[in-house]
Amino acid sequence: MPLSGPAEAAHALAMYGEPALSEGFTALPYVNPDAPQGGVIRLAEPGGFDSLNPWVLKGNAAWGVGIHVAETLMYRSLDEPFTLYGLLAQSVETAPDRSWVEFTLRPEAHFSDGSPVTVEDVIWSYQTLGTQGHPRYQAAWSKVAKIEQTGELGLRITFTEADRELPMLMGLRPVLKKAQWEGKDFASSSLEAPVGSGPYVVDRVDPGRSITFRRNPDYWGKDLPVNQGRNNLATIRYDYFGDANAMFEAFKAGEVTVWRELSALKWEQEYDFPLMQRGDALKAEIPHGRPSGIMGLVMNTRNPLFADWRVRQAMIEAFNFRFINATLNGGKDRRITSYFANSDLAMQPGPAAGREAELLQPFAADLPPGTIEGYALPEGSDRALDRAGLRRAIKLLEEAGWTVRDGVLQNAQGRPFAFEILLNQSGTAMRTASETQQIADIYVQALRNLGMRPRITLLDSAQFVQRTNEFQFDVTWYERALSLSPGTEQLLYWGSAAADQPGSRNWMGMKSPAVESVIAAMVNSQNAADFTAAVRALDRILTAGRYVVPVGFSPVSRLAHAADLRYPAQTMPLYGDWPGFMPELWWQEAEE
Repeated sequence: MPLSGPAEAAHALAMYGEPALSEGFTALPYVNPDAPQGGVIRLAEPGGFDSLNPWVLKGNAAWGVGIHVAETLMYRSLDEPFTLYGLLAQSVETAPDRSWVEFTLRPEAHFSDGSPVTVEDVIWSYQTLGTQGHPRYQAAWSKVAKIEQTGELGLRITFTEADRELPMLMGLRPVLKKAQWEGKDFASSSLEAPVGSGPYVVDRVDPGRSITFRRNPDYWGKDLPVNQGRNNLATIRYDYFGDANAMFEAFKAGEVTVWRELSALKWEQEYDFPLMQRGDALKAEIPHGRPSGIMGLVMNTRNPLFADWRVRQAMIEAFNFRFINATLNGGKDRRITSYFANSDLAMQPGPAAGREAELLQPFAADLPPGTIEGYALPEGSDRALDRAGLRRAIKLLEEAGWTVRDGVLQNAQGRPFAFEILLNQSGTAMRTASETQQIADIYVQALRNLGMRPRITLLDSAQFVQRTNEFQFDVTWYERALSLSPGTEQLLYWGSAAADQPGSRNWMGMKSPAVESVIAAMVNSQNAADFTAAVRALDRILTAGRYVVPVGFSPVSRLAHAADLRYPAQTMPLYGDWPGFMPELWWQEAEE
């Protein structure tokens, strides 16, 4: 795909080639531009919250603040993996080598209190997020040489190094109102409602229990083409519950109007309650084309117990996915075979070849077996006890210096193989608490057959977040959604610096020069083919690193919803049910 030509101001920015929508488009292709305005949607979240500041590490922020209240300079299309369209910015310009980027603000953009969004607000937001914000903002900011105002509505950001994705990352940072934070500690958690320029304002807050957003009738951007058919609902409310069972009961009672079902078996067998029988609620299966991401039990290699890849492979051999999937989910889920499974970015079977092999070869001596030659997960057994898998696990453990004596797996010094599996008793985004515990319970029985001594610890959401932010765990439940446009953020997930950065997503603690190298190749790829090869190389390193015992995923999202709620089913975006889809594209039909 050709690169863009000489620098010139444009309405959109694509990583490769040209944006799908030319200047002057009237609406995004996946919305209903004629959707009625008004109505209410009530959503459920597990656990609680103690902060309305989602941009810092401290506190447990309420869901939705960063989505509905604050805006970014550009909007990420749900139909194009690597394209941004102007939102707060009316135009964007970047050098052919992406060494700098310029944004020009829309003169009409203003915050919900009526004050204009200024270049000063943007610069302050970027500097503050990069130095005091959550660690996820710091990696990209470290590559900024300077940020400066170029006119009443313009600013330029110059970068210190080559990274073609940096202009796009800068377009996706939230813009906050500088004056609101003067004299305050930005890095602290707070229940003060932030002032944003987005379509909604915080209406009511019951700390830890619920938060309600009200659509701003004076929203400055409601007539922009990029906003047509979006932000239709007048009220969005999030209620918090102790666990998934309470959330589901609230949906059955009509107190919650959308429910995301994570279990295929439950979806088939447990939806005959009165709300569904009366037709007051409907079931929808929404396909998507995004990667599976990674989900399962992650091993913390900071603990010497899991530093050896042979031990981690033994842990994977002991996990009988076929039996667990059949027992808990009727065999409906697909196995996660790699981090980018279910997409063209996934590593392919067999040895690496071509550009992919070239990227890996310099690190061949230090990569675990299978990275270059090819790696696949064990098939498992239909029976509860996968004897073949356990035999392979025992052999690997013996090679790593662990043997069974008196029924206990121990090393030469007599230390038993004992560890803790940490679980969130409120559940996660993709699994209920009961399901994760059932998976862990079955798994623990298999591990005990190896002479291991695992124990399960349940924590509430706040404790779980604190422990995992500080990497204070041996094994824990791990979920990382991945997109079709991976880039610099991958360093926060898997980079060496992130391994020592509290709050990062590198929970496994991996430090791999090969990862740093292929991510650099990925963000500096000059065409789509080289980009795909680099991502596949990264996928090989991650998967063959054996850091996570993967479970399964669903290629569809299962949503049960009130019958008067609608979404653009005929024009679903590539990403499907993804942040930015629900509730942003939904609407409520008026009663006849």
